Amino acid sequence: MIELVRTDDPVFLGWLRTRLAEAGIEAEVFDAHTSSLYGGALDAITARVMVADADIGRARVVLAEAKRLDAGSEPGRHDDD
Repeated sequence: MIELVRTDDPVFLGWLRTRLAEAGIEAEVFDAHTSSLYGGALDAITARVMVADADIGRARVVLAEAKRLDAGSEPGRHDDD
């Protein structure tokens, strides 16, 4: 599995998981409970969205859609490497 994005924004996380599922991309979220426990206070612990190696290209297209929709707003942090 490959990390698609890290975020401490639960709304973005829910939206992204839904869009990935609609695109037929299975995603796992690592550290979601730890991230929400600290409410984003610890930058070292953020939820990580992971997808299969074979799905990373399509998943990045979905992520790009999110960035286009988010343009001009100030949402929670969405770090992609």
